[in-house]
Amino acid sequence: MSGIPASAAGGPRPAPVVRQAGLWNIANVLTMLRLVLVPAFVMLLMHGDGTDPVWRVFAWVAFAVAMITDVFDGHLARAYNLVTDFGKIADPIADKAIMGAALICLSVLGDLPWWVTGVILFRELGITLMRFWVIKHGVIPASRGGKIKTLAQGTAVGMYVLVLTGPLATFRWWVMAVAVLLTVATGLDYVRQAVVLRRAGLARERAERARPAERDTAR
Repeated sequence: MSGIPASAAGGPRPAPVVRQAGLWNIANVLTMLRLVLVPAFVMLLMHGDGTDPVWRVFAWVAFAVAMITDVFDGHLARAYNLVTDFGKIADPIADKAIMGAALICLSVLGDLPWWVTGVILFRELGITLMRFWVIKHGVIPASRGGKIKTLAQGTAVGMYVLVLTGPLATFRWWVMAVAVLLTVATGLDYVRQAVVLRRAGLARERAERARPAERDTAR
């Protein structure tokens, strides 16, 4: 026994303990809150015949809170190492649920054309499925354009939730037009990234399979 710690003597050092985030952390709580807000938002928006300005304001508040939590839960999870398997699954579900519910309800009420709802939902669901399609080759990161698209969608939908008239009603139409254009443009960019990522992944797999054959030949 030399009395010298193994680390000081050049011996193996114990592996650092990595703290595993528990289910009940602030990021997951915000995600759960967003999930709970989805049915609450629908009930507020569709209350009565869905045209009461006061109830529409209440619905807008629920929608705004949901969109704000969408910004903070991911940031908190990454900043404080609170990423969990639950959060990875529930966060995108909550995102799609609140936006999808808003679009469908607004179209049911006749405030938003169904083709707008269809384009946005098709893009969102399509990109989600495409991420799973290429997940073994890598992860498609969220782009700046995607974040701007989300902001534009949230702003446009929020304006449609409110009962607006006059210039504001015209302005929200243009905001929604920008949101739809960004939705399509960023969707096409994600498709391009997915194709490039999958080709690169397949190329790596072919190269890895070729190495053993080359070694056997060299023998």
